Amino acid sequence: MSKDSPRPWFRELAEFHCPECGSKVGFRSRRRTLLERFILPIFLLQPVRCGECFRRDYRLVFTPVKDRLSDVSGLIPVAKQPAAATKRNVA
Repeated sequence: MSKDSPRPWFRELAEFHCPECGSKVGFRSRRRTLLERFILPIFLLQPVRCGECFRRDYRLVFTPVKDRLSDVSGLIPVAKQPAAATKRNVA
């Protein structure tokens, strides 16, 4: 199989690949509507957001993607700034 030949169909389902920008980094996205909450899981689909261009798409639940950024950010300690530095109005 040469480099120019199309990838097998099952490779498209096994890894995240953004159709817009080509990024391979995807994050789970929040389920918003009733369709996304109740109908998509029946078809084994989940909302996924690209990590580069932030395009939202639906992928199989078996596609490996990262957890939502808001879920992960609570686990990463953030250095606190001094109180005097937070009250400054800097443009």
